[in-house]
Amino acid sequence: MRSRRHTEEIGESGIDLAPMLDFVMNLLIFFIITTSFVREAGIVVSRPLAATAEHEESGNILIAVTAGGDIWMDRRQVDLREVRTNIERLHAERPDDTVVVVADKAARAGLIGEVMDEVQLGGIKQVAIGAASEGD
Repeated sequence: MRSRRHTEEIGESGIDLAPMLDFVMNLLIFFIITTSFVREAGIVVSRPLAATAEHEESGNILIAVTAGGDIWMDRRQVDLREVRTNIERLHAERPDDTVVVVADKAARAGLIGEVMDEVQLGGIKQVAIGAASEGD
């Protein structure tokens, strides 16, 4: 009898989690919408130094060219013939993207030019070459 009266006095006391779950879901949606998704090349290269290098925030698509002639996009190695099709696909998804070709300082200049040509043929006209400034 005592335990029954004790539970009747307390009632159903609990914490309503619905407002907290709504708040967490709103935060999650906010962070998903405001996050800028940056596509990375997938490999680290030794960039050449440039005294006139400028830091720019643009450049959503990174393409890395290694000293051995390997080309990396979206964290995977691609062939030169695949660059254009990948750029066309990415350009269709996000038309405002720009490309930065980050080439190793020992990479062949001709290959870098061919990669830049494939990018432009893929539909993105704004292509930059990544270099390390003297302060990096």
